[in-house]
Amino acid sequence: MLSSPKILTGTLLGIGFLPKAPGTWASAATLPLLYFSWLLSPMWGIPAFAFIAIILSLWAADHNIHEFGDDPPEFVMDECAGQALVFVPVALLHSSFPDLFHLFTGFFFFRVFDILKPFGVDRLQKLPGKFGILGDDLLAGLYATICTELILTLKATLF
Repeated sequence: MLSSPKILTGTLLGIGFLPKAPGTWASAATLPLLYFSWLLSPMWGIPAFAFIAIILSLWAADHNIHEFGDDPPEFVMDECAGQALVFVPVALLHSSFPDLFHLFTGFFFFRVFDILKPFGVDRLQKLPGKFGILGDDLLAGLYATICTELILTLKATLF
């Protein structure tokens, strides 16, 4: 099954086949990929990674939908894209790669918004096909970005 490039991409090299919480595993697996992207280019690595993850998600989604059904749990490239979006401000606002607190906070908020789907995230998920699959993760990523940056600002102000 992993012989198809679109399945391999959509499942994030097979992570989507993990039996429990494949979206959470994919989000966690994205963090070291972001680190290596930042090492390659501190200013453009993470934004480029997020953009590529979005494009790859759109490219692979239809094939994964055909193979596994509507919004399949095996398709986790959307989680990769949403999780990457959380750390785009790293390149723009921070001079170094996030510390563990920043990574954990961004991961935590993304998973909360992606799982609970508040504030319109659930409505975006209802868009047809690949746009619904990706849209809810991008909005969850945007909300997680805002919350993460607020927490980091509060931490810097108070401590």
